[in-house]
Amino acid sequence: MASKNSMSHYGAAVIGLHWLMLLLLAAVYASMELRGLAPKGSDLRNALKPLHFLLGLSVLAFVIARLAVRWRAGAAPDIHPPLPPWQDRLARLMHWALYAFMLATPVLGWMTLSAEGKPIVLLGLHVPLLIGANERLADQLKDVHEALATAGYFLIGLHAAAALFHHYITHDNTLVRMLPKMAQDRKSTRNNS
Repeated sequence: MASKNSMSHYGAAVIGLHWLMLLLLAAVYASMELRGLAPKGSDLRNALKPLHFLLGLSVLAFVIARLAVRWRAGAAPDIHPPLPPWQDRLARLMHWALYAFMLATPVLGWMTLSAEGKPIVLLGLHVPLLIGANERLADQLKDVHEALATAGYFLIGLHAAAALFHHYITHDNTLVRMLPKMAQDRKSTRNNS
């Protein structure tokens, strides 16, 4: 698996982790939404809670891996035609916001569970508590966690909308850089025909 970015596209490891993060985030949100729909005390609701925790901690683990891979992969591929400076700054700000969201939200969820003072057991393993039990703090952390989760819908939606805008309206290679090499080659072949 190619780990280095080229001048025209991201490396396979960066691409794979990008799309894996999308699937993980979709699963986190699905487990959260389904849990909200399930009646309190139901088996489904009780099963979705630890699944949500597991997926959230997976997001944390994979975003750390993604940052390491992204750092090792080198500079991001160039966008052609180049973005206006204001769009470039906005894109960088959006990426920082997405990474902050993907790091902070699971950490806040973990801190919330820790502050609730309940043991966290995932796949039969005890997850260490980050802070001591504090019911008032648990409520505050939960509110911030949920607010960030709501903001995540908008961040992810804006990110996707921007990629589609660049692909279909401005016709630059913003989206194509993040597609698997096979899809990039098909697009190049169509454009050269």
